[in-house]
Amino acid sequence: MPNSVIVKRKVLFGDCDPEGIVYTPRFSYFVIEAVHDALTVWLSGPGLRTLLGFDLLPPARAFSLEFLHPVTWDDELCMKVSVSSVSLHSFTFLVEGNIAPDIKAFTASLTHVCVSPVTREVIEVPEPLRALLVPDARSVSGVLAVGG
Repeated sequence: MPNSVIVKRKVLFGDCDPEGIVYTPRFSYFVIEAVHDALTVWLSGPGLRTLLGFDLLPPARAFSLEFLHPVTWDDELCMKVSVSSVSLHSFTFLVEGNIAPDIKAFTASLTHVCVSPVTREVIEVPEPLRALLVPDARSVSGVLAVGG
C-alpha cells in the first residue's frame, strides 16, 4: 500500500456539544475529509475530483468507527490514513486519530465500492487506480494540516 499520510486538524468549538466534547457525527466528517486529503497526496491531484477522473463513482459501502478517548475543542487531531485493502470492486482506508502521540482517540475504516457513472452497476477497481493503491516502490508520504 502507499505510505500512510498524516492529516492534522484542529477541533473547532462548533464541532462540540455544550460540554465541549466533539459531537459523535463530526467524526465521520473528520474521517472522510482525512481520506480525501490523503487521496490528494496519493493521486497527485485534488483527491475526490481526481478519483472521479478514473471514470467511476465511489459511494461508501461501509463505515465503522471506534471511540477510544474523548476529544474536545482546541485539541489537534493527528490522523494517520492508510490503505488497508484493495479488492476486486472496492478499496478500504484505515484512519487512526490521535490527540497526542500516546493517546489514540479513535480508529475508523471506510470502504468505497466502484460504480459505473453510466450504468450505475458495480465495476472492478480500474487498473490505474489499483496501481496507485497497492504496494509500490514509488509510493509517497506526506503531512497535511487542514481545518482551522
